[in-house]
Parts: sequence; C-alpha cells; structure tokens
Amino acid sequence: MIYQEFAEFYDDLFDEKLYDQWFAYTTKRIQPTGQLLDLACGTGRLAVKLAQAGYSVAGADLSENMLSMADQRAREAGQQISFFQADMRSLDGLADYNGITCFDDSLCYLETTADLQQTFTQIFEHLKAGGHFLFDVITPYQTDEVYPGYMYNFQDDDRAFMWTSYASENVAHGIEHELTFFLYDSQKDAYDAYNELHKERTYPVEAYRQLLNKAGFLNIEVTTDFGRAPFEKKVKRWLFACEKGY
Repeated sequence: MIYQEFAEFYDDLFDEKLYDQWFAYTTKRIQPTGQLLDLACGTGRLAVKLAQAGYSVAGADLSENMLSMADQRAREAGQQISFFQADMRSLDGLADYNGITCFDDSLCYLETTADLQQTFTQIFEHLKAGGHFLFDVITPYQTDEVYPGYMYNFQDDDRAFMWTSYASENVAHGIEHELTFFLYDSQKDAYDAYNELHKERTYPVEAYRQLLNKAGFLNIEVTTDFGRAPFEKKVKRWLFACEKGY
C-alpha cells in the first residue's frame, strides 16, 4: 500500500499554499450547507480548513497513517471531523453528501479506466440530488513532458528523502515516482532506509468527460489555475467541477 513512510513526510513536502487554493476553489463552488466529504483527505489539511470555515465535513482515505495524522490535526485545531478508512472505488457504509472533493491528483493513482469509472459511479451514488463533485488531475502534458527526469531532495536533522520520476514504459500518460526515505535511529546511530514506488496515470480530457457522463454527472466544467483560468491542454493540472441533477 502506498503512503506508509511517505505519510510522515507529507506535510513537509507539499506547499501549504496549495491547500489554500483548493480551499478557495471549493468554497466558491460549494456552499457551507449540508455535509461535505473530502475524499483522499490525506493528513486532513483541507478538511480542517473547511471545518474552520463552517462546513460540516468528513474525511476518507485509504491510508491508516494519513488518517491518524488527520485526526490529530483536527483535534489540535479544535474541530470535530469524522474520518473513515475507505477505498474510493467502494464507498459502502458512508453517508450521502451535498458535496464531495477529491484533490491532489488522488484519482491518478487508480490503475485502470474501469477503476476510475467505478469511482465516479460510487461518488455519484453518494451525492444528494443537486450535489457537486470537485476534483483535479495531472494532465498528459505533466506526465509526458514535465515529470520525466524530475528529481527532488529533502533533508533535515534526522530525515532525508529522495524523489525521482520516470515515464512509464507500459502505460500511456503514466509516470512512476521512486521514493527513498532515510530515518535516523538514535539507538543504532544509523539511518534506516525505506523505498516506495508510486504509479500515476492520466487521460485526455475527453476521456474524463465521457466517464463522468456515463456515471450520470451534468454541467461538467474544466478549468486551470485552480479555477481562475479557462481550459487549456498544455498545463500541469486540470480542475473539474460537475453536478448531480435533481
């Protein structure tokens, strides 16, 4: 399962300003009435921001480590947020929501279009009539031209992290991220090393539209720059907003 050791580094590696932009995108499109689910909520940064803004929000994620960190963040912020462990392809047992968000390219970790279709269908079924679904994905431009050869290193007093990205040899618009972690063990006076391989893939925008339409979604809007700019193909990220009809 992905996000084991990575969960410990997650907050250090991602710019908090990104969450401010996802927050602004969400609050512009979903009113703070009813219930909202932050799917693939990670360490809970967005969920807490939404709760502080008056939203009744819950969070769901596949990773126990992420959920543990999210629950701790909510408690420290004085917010009561319910967190659930869930595979986004099967949301059985969860409530119906007025809005569902799924950001940070989380849908790009699904391996097949069948997985993506199943996820869209599950989300549609767990939205109330008139509810909104917001998500983002990386683009084929990002996987094919930007990510290949990308490298990032991080180090502090007792941790180090190396991230290298490669184009997938077997999957169109696929990318593989090789993650290596070094955690200092004071008892051994040495670093323990851990490795994870994260695989992402994306599709042309027409494929996302077709899958969303098949699931039943209406009024599909695709933008860039966190909703501030119209659709373009040659950008790193697309933002999608769509609705479940009455």
